[in-house]
Amino acid sequence: MDALADVEALLSYTPAYRRVEVLDRYDDGRPHHVRLAVRVLGRIGEEVLEFRWGPNWLVWDAERTKQQYAQHVEYTLRPDHTGTSTVVTVDVTVEPDTLIPDFFIKRAGKTVIDAANEGLRNRVLRGEASDQPE
Repeated sequence: MDALADVEALLSYTPAYRRVEVLDRYDDGRPHHVRLAVRVLGRIGEEVLEFRWGPNWLVWDAERTKQQYAQHVEYTLRPDHTGTSTVVTVDVTVEPDTLIPDFFIKRAGKTVIDAANEGLRNRVLRGEASDQPE
């Protein structure tokens, strides 16, 4: 969860993200609203995300943009069957504002989510995630 809370680090491990700015934080230091620029299918778009945190989950919703009506992302973390590692489940819902073929949406989402998840995984395995969000 600490690695997910370190949203500024996205730039170091996910090439799709171009800029990240934490607009405000919860009392525990975790991000509440975040503005970011992301490159998807050759286009750079800016989004403002609202983060909500639980003990083993993170949910964010994006404000409406020129490219999408809505975006909802859920991360759920649970120990694996051995208790030695964590299984991360990511569910993403995107409602584009124009008719876009499903394969483009799936390709774009897969590109961004796969890169972010692989980068996050590598970062955690290298021990780069902070113990506490700043």
